[in-house]
Amino acid sequence: MRISSLFLVLILAGCSSAPNTERYDLADDVAPESSPTLDHIEDAQPRYEPHSLAGNKDYTLRGKRYKIVQGEQPFAEQGNASWYGKKFHGHKTSNGEIYDMYSMTAAHKTLPLPSYVKVTNTNNGKSAIVRVNDRGPFHDGRIIDLSMAAAARLDVIKHGTAPVKIELIQVAKPDNPNEWQSANPNLYFVQLAAVTDAGKAEQIAKQLEQDFDTAVDLKKADSAEIYRLRLGPYIDRDEATSQRDKAKAGQYPQAFIITSKRELEPKS
Repeated sequence: MRISSLFLVLILAGCSSAPNTERYDLADDVAPESSPTLDHIEDAQPRYEPHSLAGNKDYTLRGKRYKIVQGEQPFAEQGNASWYGKKFHGHKTSNGEIYDMYSMTAAHKTLPLPSYVKVTNTNNGKSAIVRVNDRGPFHDGRIIDLSMAAAARLDVIKHGTAPVKIELIQVAKPDNPNEWQSANPNLYFVQLAAVTDAGKAEQIAKQLEQDFDTAVDLKKADSAEIYRLRLGPYIDRDEATSQRDKAKAGQYPQAFIITSKRELEPKS
């Protein structure tokens, strides 16, 4: 089935990367032949995390429009939970992480990635906290796809699906950046322009520093005489987003955020 845009192909790289009528059919997905006991696996621990670059834009699938929920708004939902296991283990999720069926994670159609939700099986009262890092499920009536570990905790596996209530857990951004930036492996840049003249690139960079009151990264491409002008780097994606929006409202309507890994200082 053809998806509405190339972007959607990218963001639906995990449990929803090839949405079709079989993708979420539990007959096509199984638990491993043998696995460690899952009783010891603890709930996901809610903490502030910047939203991922991948998987957080509104999208259209099978003619239906999905609008991403704003994470600061209260959110609760009731419906059926399903689960996914061995078939997707080791493959990328919609935010670019690797799906681990032994972790307490889940997929949801519209919650921001990542986010944390409390899931309660309304048949037996069992509950668990999971970290949402994927998109799906796209079967009618199903509101969340649980990892195998989470499904085991909630006693969903033997039934295939179960009625649940999910509640978004609000996680405030700490005032002290050291409380969350140490766990963030990313640096963010705002790509603005590319020029071929080194002197002109330096001139534009100086002007950008004044216009945006921020650091400017001037980087020469490895394979060509092209100089890329970027704002940043930023550790806080919110700051990068603010600068991108400022650029798009001005002379750089095509501005976009790119990310790169940073080296984290070893813990003492």
